[in-house]
Amino acid sequence: MGRYRGSVCRLCRREGMKLYLKGERCYTPKCAFERRPYPPGIHGQATRFRRKQSDYALQLREKQKVKRIYGVMEQQFRNYFKEASRRKGLTGTMLLSILESRLDNVVYRLGFADSRAQARQLVRHGHIEVNGRKVDIPSYRVKPGDIVRVREKSRKSAFFRDRAEIMAERQVPDWLEVDIDNLAGRVLARPQRHHIDLPINEQLIVEYYSR
Repeated sequence: MGRYRGSVCRLCRREGMKLYLKGERCYTPKCAFERRPYPPGIHGQATRFRRKQSDYALQLREKQKVKRIYGVMEQQFRNYFKEASRRKGLTGTMLLSILESRLDNVVYRLGFADSRAQARQLVRHGHIEVNGRKVDIPSYRVKPGDIVRVREKSRKSAFFRDRAEIMAERQVPDWLEVDIDNLAGRVLARPQRHHIDLPINEQLIVEYYSR
């Protein structure tokens, strides 16, 4: 199955919460979830009054929500879970740490992009370098000590010329350090659970894959 190409606002409505998939638009009254806070489809409004969801439904929805937040496909997400389960520590925490360490997420967290989808596009188009080398793979995993920077020739574009002012208003997580003047950032540590400010119950995902 290919990557989802439909309206991302429908995904937020399906999950019953804002996933901030369209960047700044999600903070405005134009946000579709603000206007229609119920699932998409002809029976969308009626589902708000359904009976309590089963445990399986809750686990599935949590898994789908995290997949959509980070923009990964099913098989890739499953592979991340398998990797997390082999690591020492809580599987759910390790899974979120892996997802946070993706290059497209780091580009978004540093403020180089307004959304993870936009960050993914910037990486694919070759605007980002890691430790001085161009990396165009969004799933590339950063590690402590890595320097993530907008490439020199890309900084001349109108998009990045105006970026410093926007970045100044963004809050960067503690495991990252940003240099706004040089459009660069450093990975200080591996992301821990307390660094991730998303409304995620990772234990439900562990239970889903443990069935």
